Amino acid sequence: MSLLHVAIIVPFLLASAVPLLGRLLRRVHAGWLVLPGPAVLFGYFVSRIPFVRQGGEFASLPWMPSLGIDFTVQLDGLSLLFALLISGIGSLVVLYSIFYLDKNKEQVRTFYVYLLLFMGAMLGVVLSDNMMVLYGFWELTSISSFLLIAFWHHRERSRYGALKSMLITVFGGLAMLAGFILLYVMSGTFSIRGIIDQAGTLAAHELFIPAMLLILLGAFTKSAQFPFHIWLPDAMEAPTPVSAYLHSATMVKAGLYLVARFNPFFAGAAEWFWLVSGFGLMTLIYGSFRALKQTDLKAMLAFSTVSQLGLIMSLLGLGSAAASAAGAEALLYTGAVTAAVFHIVNHAAFKGALFMVADIVDHETGTRDIRKLGGLLPLMPVTFTIALFGTFSMAGLPPFGGYLSKEMFLMAVLDTLHMDVWNAQTWSVLIPAVAWMASVFTFVYSMILLFRTFTGPLQPDKLERKPHEAPLGMLIPPAVLGLLALVFGLFPNLLSHSLIEPAIAAIVPRTLPADEHLAVHIAFWHGWTPEVFMTAGIIAAGIVLYKLHRWFKPLREPLFTRISLNRAYDWSLSTAERGAARLTGAYMTGSVRDYLSYIFVFFIAALGITMFLSGSLRIDMSQYAPLSLYEAVIIAVLIVSAAAVPFARSRLMAIIWTGAAGYMVTLFFVLFRAPDLALTQMIVETVSVTLFLLCFYHLPKLKREVSALRFKLTNFLIATGVGAVVTLIALGASGSPTFGSISEFFLQESYHSAGGKNVVNVILVDFRGFDTLLEITVLGIASLGIYALIKLSLDPDDAAGGSRLRTGRREPHAVRMKGKRRPDIHLPASNDVILRTVSKAVIFLILTFALYLFFSGHHEPGGGFIAALLTSSALVLLSMAFGMNTMEQVIPVDFRSLTAAGLMIALLTGIGSFLFDAPFLSHAFGYFDLPLLGRTELATAVLFDLGVYLSVVGVTMTIIFTIGRDI
Repeated sequence: MSLLHVAIIVPFLLASAVPLLGRLLRRVHAGWLVLPGPAVLFGYFVSRIPFVRQGGEFASLPWMPSLGIDFTVQLDGLSLLFALLISGIGSLVVLYSIFYLDKNKEQVRTFYVYLLLFMGAMLGVVLSDNMMVLYGFWELTSISSFLLIAFWHHRERSRYGALKSMLITVFGGLAMLAGFILLYVMSGTFSIRGIIDQAGTLAAHELFIPAMLLILLGAFTKSAQFPFHIWLPDAMEAPTPVSAYLHSATMVKAGLYLVARFNPFFAGAAEWFWLVSGFGLMTLIYGSFRALKQTDLKAMLAFSTVSQLGLIMSLLGLGSAAASAAGAEALLYTGAVTAAVFHIVNHAAFKGALFMVADIVDHETGTRDIRKLGGLLPLMPVTFTIALFGTFSMAGLPPFGGYLSKEMFLMAVLDTLHMDVWNAQTWSVLIPAVAWMASVFTFVYSMILLFRTFTGPLQPDKLERKPHEAPLGMLIPPAVLGLLALVFGLFPNLLSHSLIEPAIAAIVPRTLPADEHLAVHIAFWHGWTPEVFMTAGIIAAGIVLYKLHRWFKPLREPLFTRISLNRAYDWSLSTAERGAARLTGAYMTGSVRDYLSYIFVFFIAALGITMFLSGSLRIDMSQYAPLSLYEAVIIAVLIVSAAAVPFARSRLMAIIWTGAAGYMVTLFFVLFRAPDLALTQMIVETVSVTLFLLCFYHLPKLKREVSALRFKLTNFLIATGVGAVVTLIALGASGSPTFGSISEFFLQESYHSAGGKNVVNVILVDFRGFDTLLEITVLGIASLGIYALIKLSLDPDDAAGGSRLRTGRREPHAVRMKGKRRPDIHLPASNDVILRTVSKAVIFLILTFALYLFFSGHHEPGGGFIAALLTSSALVLLSMAFGMNTMEQVIPVDFRSLTAAGLMIALLTGIGSFLFDAPFLSHAFGYFDLPLLGRTELATAVLFDLGVYLSVVGVTMTIIFTIGRDI
């Protein structure tokens, strides 16, 4: 495992430690415990700058090699740039949030857990080379951002904004996943580096354009490009540190990163050029125009962010023209990419500062409405200075970094007038015009944000608080970002050679001539160039529009009030909900019989039709062994037991007949010499009887009502159909196999590769360990679902008819009845003296046998699963003999926590293989000379089996105790 892998994992480890550390140090703000994490990561990535200039770093960790999915990371100029933004601004945001969030009023530990999850996910996105791993981190950013936006979940608008952001970005993420799969089909690899290396040969592939469109859909939704931008303004309901981090420096730039990362592969296509630059310019002009109409500071910054993201996107699109040019012309078009990279840094600096300034104003005055603000300059001079740095950089005024990147942007759009690729001359005149007008709007809303807030008359009667300067802790982070906006302007070449050049090398296709060296030099003055005159025009026109803004309605009010993208989103969501409700109401009748009928009919149709069309109904019974007398008797008893269940007149008899059928299956396993399966089946049947009895306790007495012939006929046909299909599948699979059995492989490799002679257990914990891990995870989720379902009760004191979760334990020997406690109603416990006496000895015998099965399972019949079931049966016997209250006193174990501990042990065992550069859940074994025991085999699979054991015991007892305690 390389340090790059560790850098991604560190935020997740810190997130898991925050709740524990916060409880240990209650007097310390959790932010102080979190701050060293991103700060150390920032220092680490700074130290990698020289290595990136020499070619970068690459490391791979095997994960699922058979599927081509490995945890592969790369650190080149592009990923380093974003990693520095994520960790550097993350450090400042954490520092700011320490003074922003009151640890006595806010759930600060929860906030930092969400923030660290997001930080780790973003690092995973920008450092991953494998597309499937990138997608996993991509969706994790959507989930963690949903949690951050909805942090104040008691606010309806916070929940609305979080849901909108997640729906739109996850929709785009799924489209991106489809695009990644198409790229894999085209190239045969999930490696981004491998795909880019095949760019020249795959451009003519029929899936090239569909893959491009799907990936761009993911990028556009994430980076809030028009018309998918509607989630970003509503996301401003999040706490300001979230807005400063997610919506200025990280999450919204993930789409820009995706476009830049895949630019070397798609840049040679005209569709890529027009889509990326076209949507970028459209977003640029639309966002800047909408920002003029906002009266809330954060809303204005939200639309300005949309506009700035469109600017960067358009530059990436314009820079892709370098792939279709040559020589000096190719170098000319790389200027657009240079501007894009430089503006990514500038935008992160000035927009992060402005978001924090907006919150400082809100924090000190009680409002963000510019109609109520004004005259704050004498009272908040430091905040005003930071705001001036940020707004002037955003407006593109000297001597700030935003001025330089804006000049480079204007230069890039003017270069399109001379573009001789893809017939761009037809529309190229519109590109500078749109860019110029959007820059004018940007100048206007920047001036509104600054001067309407800090100059003019003070309106104390409209403010909720008496304004004063913010505390030092809230001023330091935005002041650092504001100063960076100035430093990047005064000394731009601090970044040119260290960050910008390596980033451009990763974005621009390698089509530059061999004798041309890509050197970036940024300077304030290049003479009286056309972009200088464009800037003068922007300032002049911007001043005029700023003066007219108060009086000219089209600049202040929406042009369309009844038609908007937000209305379309709300309408589509409500329509989908109503349609889903009608559709669900049509088949969700509340009848379990109906639901089973749907499942079984689909089962019969799907498998039956598939077998018929595929010709799999060939049955060859010539190879079957003759039927012995014992087998015939067991089959007869099994058929009689199963057939008797529907005719049982009481539930107890139905349980007995069902158990009889199960024990007959156990006898079959014994006859066929499958002791593991026989033990498992026998114990499952024993525990199931107890579970059935506990469940049926809640049901009314069974009544056999006379049903209509149609009702019985439907049941008979469905049951017969399921039985026939399953029988035909079994006979077809065993009678006419199309390929050799895999059993020979397991028999040969069980001891050689996994060190175990019990093939069944070796398959469970080694060869198919991933399946077992998922199965116990599903069991754990199911047990928690049963616990929540039973403990969820209607609160009689809730006037709204809501519900609540009963988590507290009841008093001993008491149950709830009609909202009251009845101390005279006792939980069931056996009064059988013989049962109690015998069980005292039998329980220890069962537990000893379970312990033996656990440790012998690697070579003999047994294993963690069987041992867990046997342990559970012993605990059930103890509960039946002495009562559940006695059981809890003798064994005070929280079985839900036991399930979690088992899952954690199993998961950590699988992760431990990473330390040895082995795939997930790889096991090792060896022979060692131990005191007293002699030469003994030790296998890591036993640790995984221990996790299975604890999980199954926890799941089984959680279900039984939950149902039993509710009696």
